[in-house]
Amino acid sequence: MKKGSEIVIIFIKLFVWSSCFLVQSGFAASYEGPWYDSSAYTECKKYPEAPLYNGGILNDFGAGYTDNAIRVDSPSYVLENLPQNNKYCFSGWVKISGADSALISAKLLSDGSIIQCIGTVIAKSECWSFLKGGFDVDSSLNFSVIFFQNPDAATIKISVASASLQPFTDEQWRMQQEDRIRTERKRAVTIHVMNAQGERVSGAMITVEQISKDFPFGSAIAKTILGNSDYQKWFVKRFNAAVFENELKWYATEPHQGILNYTLADEMLSFLRANQIATIRGHNIFWEDPLYTPSWVRNLTDEGLRTAVNSRIESLMSKYKEEFVNWDVSNEMLHFNFYEERLGPNASLSFFETAQQSDPRATLFMNDFNVIETCADVNSTVDTYISRLRELKEGGAILEGIGLEGHFTKPNLPLIRAILDKLATLALPIWLTEIDISKTLDPQTQAVYLEDVLREGFSHPSVNGIMLWTALHPNGCYQMCLTDNNLNNLPAGDVVDKLLQEWDIGEVKGQTDDHGSYSFDGFLGEYNVSVTYGNQTRDSTLSLCRGDETKHFDIQL
Repeated sequence: MKKGSEIVIIFIKLFVWSSCFLVQSGFAASYEGPWYDSSAYTECKKYPEAPLYNGGILNDFGAGYTDNAIRVDSPSYVLENLPQNNKYCFSGWVKISGADSALISAKLLSDGSIIQCIGTVIAKSECWSFLKGGFDVDSSLNFSVIFFQNPDAATIKISVASASLQPFTDEQWRMQQEDRIRTERKRAVTIHVMNAQGERVSGAMITVEQISKDFPFGSAIAKTILGNSDYQKWFVKRFNAAVFENELKWYATEPHQGILNYTLADEMLSFLRANQIATIRGHNIFWEDPLYTPSWVRNLTDEGLRTAVNSRIESLMSKYKEEFVNWDVSNEMLHFNFYEERLGPNASLSFFETAQQSDPRATLFMNDFNVIETCADVNSTVDTYISRLRELKEGGAILEGIGLEGHFTKPNLPLIRAILDKLATLALPIWLTEIDISKTLDPQTQAVYLEDVLREGFSHPSVNGIMLWTALHPNGCYQMCLTDNNLNNLPAGDVVDKLLQEWDIGEVKGQTDDHGSYSFDGFLGEYNVSVTYGNQTRDSTLSLCRGDETKHFDIQL
């Protein structure tokens, strides 16, 4: 148990959870269990909503939690004998007294020693705010407590209503991921073949081949890809999207004031264009961390800095107008504020306004770390991110994208999904922009965790793209490489290849039925379709975009 802490609570006995048999939207009939509830709320409400899953396995709560430095009066939930290999989704509505608003963390104390953050919310005194999170259990837990705490050590009374804890087995979680991929990333297609008289033709041979994918899945690249034909072939074979690791950052393009050098960026852009990789993220215009701000910029007067930032945006955006689909405008502004400190609280707002005017077709992003990696970082909780997004938009910024870096050690999938659910309420594109797994882990563990993150991201309907942070260098990668220097796959590379194959139908063949039709489920993207009947052959292309209804496609011989 945490040193100096005392937990006084009423034991809550877990009741037996019996799952019910459900079949939904073509899901495998063998699935038994609860369905994940993606409901989320970002507005503060006068009254709390009903608990998700009718409360799940929570049916009561006990007394308060006492810390050696602070007394926090809040409900605590005692859990006994949590089985291993389960994922637990936790949610509840939180209200406070003693302050107008405060960050409240839900924490899990496991077997008397391990404490982890499982969710956060910025709670208020006049209304109820929704907290959504969760945790994984890899090994059985004999005794656990969920409690609530204000990290600022303020004397705040915390009230919780409509709390819920719902378990899912790993198998249930994976099956529901697959169902979401089927409904969100694929679409049913029926091809109808007819002759010149408009009559349906049965027995026609159909060949369908996917030639491009709608979902952007890519990786960072660096100057090391230039002139390396083997690396280039390896990259192009796999990815349809890219981002430059460092070559567009201010310290790279203007290391000395007034001396601009876009040579490397231009060459990398030419390589991507030549290989028809059109989805390229612009990273980044500004980086709020002074450590990565050019030294000459840090030494400018305030007026000189104002002139320099305007010149930076004008130069960069005019040169690459309409070349990059996304731009990270002010990177990691939840953690750092170099420009805000020097130029005032509206500095970032002006960056977004100027960038939008310079390239109206680009989607402008905030981008930050520790939003989905953890909820223990008080600078980048999900509500903090949402608050900053709203602040910029209310100030007039054309801010259209949410960038989540995703530098993980051990990913917490229920927490990731809960945070994505809350961010999705803003109806903005969400990208996982810099995915990797810590090099402190062995390569096989990196691969296991990478697969977990990629499946979670690809299956979430509000995620519009995924970028790996795996640019290859002679001395390795930032945290995780997909290959060695000879381009032989490491375990993480094997995972990427496996998923790329899984998320691509490749080539399928069949023949039209008695009604002259042939049906298949295809991932969103572009297809070549070839029809052969007797000595007649007809080739065509099919574009498959998102939709709930079956896509019907007619081909006349």
